[in-house]
Amino acid sequence: MTPLSTINISGIRTLLRALRSRNYRLFVAGQSVSLVGTWMQQIAMSWLVYRLTGSAFMLGVVGFTSQIPTLLFAPVAGVLADRWNRRRLLIITQALAMVQAALLAAAVLSGVIQVWHIVVLSLLLGVVNAFDIPIRQSFVVEMVSLREDLGNAIALNSSMVNGARLIGPAIAGLLVASVGEGICFILNSVSYLAVLVALVAMRLPPRPHNQKQRRHIFHELREGFNYSFGFGPIRSILLLVALVSLTGMPYSVLAPVFAKEVLHGGVHTFGFLMTASGCGALVGTVYLASRKSVLGLGKLIVRAAFLFAVGIAVFASSSNIPLSLISLVVAGFGAMTLIASCNTVLQTILEEDKRGRVMSFFTVAFMGMAPFGSFGAGAMAGIIGPRETLLIGAACCLIGTLVFAGYLPQIREKVHPIYVKMGIINEVAQGMESATEQPPLPDRSEQHEVLPHS
Repeated sequence: MTPLSTINISGIRTLLRALRSRNYRLFVAGQSVSLVGTWMQQIAMSWLVYRLTGSAFMLGVVGFTSQIPTLLFAPVAGVLADRWNRRRLLIITQALAMVQAALLAAAVLSGVIQVWHIVVLSLLLGVVNAFDIPIRQSFVVEMVSLREDLGNAIALNSSMVNGARLIGPAIAGLLVASVGEGICFILNSVSYLAVLVALVAMRLPPRPHNQKQRRHIFHELREGFNYSFGFGPIRSILLLVALVSLTGMPYSVLAPVFAKEVLHGGVHTFGFLMTASGCGALVGTVYLASRKSVLGLGKLIVRAAFLFAVGIAVFASSSNIPLSLISLVVAGFGAMTLIASCNTVLQTILEEDKRGRVMSFFTVAFMGMAPFGSFGAGAMAGIIGPRETLLIGAACCLIGTLVFAGYLPQIREKVHPIYVKMGIINEVAQGMESATEQPPLPDRSEQHEVLPHS
């Protein structure tokens, strides 16, 4: 074997090292199939709504109803994820999502579909996702047998999402044009079987029994909130993600306006813009998956947020299609690198008995802010114009990035002793640290002096 072949094999093993865990391999196999179906349904449903109504407003209504339940129910899902068996909860949510897709398919193929059916079924799927996403995020740590592979697993999961984002819409476009939307919903419903089979086939060690007395769900919800927002590193990450999601991510809502009014193109131009963003996001996840540890993730979060803000600003200012495509590649790379890096840091610093609740607040910060950001961007674009709206959003992201960068030394100081106490390798313990002298290791009470103890 040549040295070059050895390097390539070593690089691939590093890129896919989380797949050493059997349970995670099963998850990847099932989820890869299901995510393609999910994107097929999303594209087909949007086209169906527009075909039935011809209304951009109804597209917004359907999008809002599918997203708003995350803000309302994700925190409750976090409490359940900390209380109950996460695999069983995921089996329930995936089965309900399969039923939703089957109902949608039946309504379309029988010819009785009306737009209110779609709104109701979108609301149902939104509620299911509000529970599914934080539970799935907190379940990753149970599927990965080696703690140092956790960051790689999160990056690979994001890679699956973005890979499906490129494949699913293309398949959906062909199927909708040839046989209609119903077949997309059928295929999505069937695709959930892959996830269900994978979950059932997993062999998981028993979770440590929580000896703490169960309290009222709202008490545990408040406890999780105090823990998340009372500890500086977690609070800073959640606020940065929420700001970016609220002010920066809605660029995708205005992309059709830019494609038609600014770039003087059509639906194909819009497709190219979204593909560029997806390609950038996919590159970002592959880059994160290739990293060997969480070394330097603090600085990477700052750089990724900066790249995202710059990409959005250039896109807002551009009247040239190639420049617009390049800027969205940069924005997609920055956005996905930022979100996945924040996810990785959170997953490695939080306490296990509060994992579900913290990840539910992360879900709210990332997805729960989306409907408000989309609504605000649409309203502002109608008043001051789409360019100015995106430039203001980019400026807000840049200011938030600078504030986060200013707090980074304090975040490093608090994260280091947590990594050491969790037994993560020394290199990883220095991941949020500078190359300067490390602070002494405090005891648990000193480390969490701003946290209420359970």
